Amino acid sequence: MRNNAFVQTHRAEPSGGHALRPKRIYDPIHRFIELDAGEVALLSAPVVQRLRRLRQLGLAYLAFPSAEHSRFSHALGALAIGTRAFEALRVHSPEAFASEREFAEQRRLLRASLLLHDLGHGPFSHACEEVLGVRHESRTRAILALPELREAIAALEVDPDAVLGLVVGAPDADPLLRELVSGPNLDADRMDYLLRDAYFTGVTVGNYDAEQLIASLRVFELNGRRELGVDGRGTVALESFVLARYMMFATVYFHHTTRAFERVLREVLELLWPDPRVLDEIGEFLSWDDFRVIDDIRELDGEGVRALRERRTLYGLAAEFNAERDLGTFAACEAALRERWGDAVWSDSQEQLLHRLPLGTAGGTPTVRVRLMGRIVDARSASDLIAKLSGKAYWRKLFVRTDVASIEEARAICAEIIVSGGQPRLF
Repeated sequence: MRNNAFVQTHRAEPSGGHALRPKRIYDPIHRFIELDAGEVALLSAPVVQRLRRLRQLGLAYLAFPSAEHSRFSHALGALAIGTRAFEALRVHSPEAFASEREFAEQRRLLRASLLLHDLGHGPFSHACEEVLGVRHESRTRAILALPELREAIAALEVDPDAVLGLVVGAPDADPLLRELVSGPNLDADRMDYLLRDAYFTGVTVGNYDAEQLIASLRVFELNGRRELGVDGRGTVALESFVLARYMMFATVYFHHTTRAFERVLREVLELLWPDPRVLDEIGEFLSWDDFRVIDDIRELDGEGVRALRERRTLYGLAAEFNAERDLGTFAACEAALRERWGDAVWSDSQEQLLHRLPLGTAGGTPTVRVRLMGRIVDARSASDLIAKLSGKAYWRKLFVRTDVASIEEARAICAEIIVSGGQPRLF
C-alpha cells in the first residue's frame, strides 16, 4: 500500500550491508553541516526526505523567483545554528551543565528535535492548514508517533517523547532546550529561517548579527529554573534580530503578490480536496507535497488553476496600510470599493506579534532576559528600540478581482480617500 510504504524508515544498517557513515553537507548559510551516522539514518527517513518537496516559503517564489528553498534545507540549518548556540552556552555558561555526559545527552536531543521540527507541515504550509483545518503541530504528534520513526530516534539514544515535547513546546519540557527548539524569542528555527529566507529572496533586510547574538547567549538561573538570555554586550545583536524579523514580515512574508496567490491557492485546494477529512489519516497526509498539488491540479479546470500554473494575476492590489492608526482609512477604502464592486473586493488583514509572547499583558510576561550592569532585566528595559517594536505590527491590504474591477480605478478611489483624511468617496 502506498501509505504504509511512505512512512517506512531507513535503518542505520541498510539491506546491502553497508553501514551509513557520518556526513558533511555543504550549505550556503552555515557552510558545512556535520551529521553522525545515526543522524544520517534519521535524515534518510521518508518522512524527513518529504521535506525536500515542501518549499520553505510556499508561494513566495511567485514574487521572489529564487525562493525555491525547501523545509529540508531549513531543518538542516536549524540543526546547525542550534548546535552552535548550544555549544556557545557550554563555553559561556558551563555551570548550567552538571557534566559532559549531560551536555552530550541534551545535545543529541536538541539536534534530533531541530531536524524533525517541521515534519507536520503540509503542501504550501499555512494555506494548507486553513483548508484542512488541522494545525501542523497536531500532524507532528501523529508523525512522531509512527513506530518506525520512534525506532530511528531511539537509535540515537534519544527519547522520542522528549523530542515531541520540545517540538510542540510542552510546558514540562526542559525550558532551555524548549526555547532553542520552539521558544517564542530565541529559537534556532527563527535564527535559521531569517538568514535563509533573506539569502534566497535576495532581501538583505533579513540579515542580523548571528555571530554576535550566538556569542552573547547565556543561561540564567531564575526562580530555580534555567532560562535562556543574552549578555548585555549582545543587546545590539538582539536588536538586529528583532528588526530582521519585522522587516522580513513587511518585505517577504506578507508581500502582496504572495498573499494574492495564497488566496487563489486556498480556493484551488478546496476544489482539490472537497472532503478535507480524507487527509486526516496520517499516511494519506504524508503522501501530499507541493509537487503533487501542482501536478494534480492539472486535472482541474478554472481560473485559479491557470493562475497558479501560469502566474496569472487574479487579484490586483488597490491599497495597503501598515500602521494601527490607518484602521479608519482602511475601513473607508474597503467600504468604497465594496460599494463599487461588491464581492470582487478582498480585504486581507494580518497582525503579527514581533514576539509570540503576549506582550504588554497584565502579567508582564518578559520578552528576552538581558544581563545588564550586573542585573537581569527584560529586553525592553535594556533597549528602547525593542521596547518600541514590542507589540503588534499590522499589514492590511485591499485587493480587487482583475476580471471584474479596474485596478487603476480602485487605486484612484483609495488615493482620494487617503488624501481626504479617510472620508469615503461619494458616488
